[in-house]
Amino acid sequence: MNVHLSQKAVEGLFGAPLPVQEAFIKHINCLVRNLNHPSLRAKKFDESKGRWRARVNDDWRFYFTIDRDTYASVRSSPIPNSVAGRRWAAILAR
Repeated sequence: MNVHLSQKAVEGLFGAPLPVQEAFIKHINCLVRNLNHPSLRAKKFDESKGRWRARVNDDWRFYFTIDRDTYASVRSSPIPNSVAGRRWAAILAR
């Protein structure tokens, strides 16, 4: 399997804290090896668009689509109601 990161995913990851970036890379490697890896907790998020969601850590998720042999990451972001999500929203509001 291949991985393609969208510009939006790269920008979201670039602004994330270093531990989140490291966890994201680790989980992308898990995704390439096994979509059903337990630490990913991957599940369909939006069936009409073929979008999936997987876990980065307790506060962050990444969203992707599957097109033949490619996982295309659409975006990565904190969960809105989490502490990290509220912090992230405050940073973006500046």
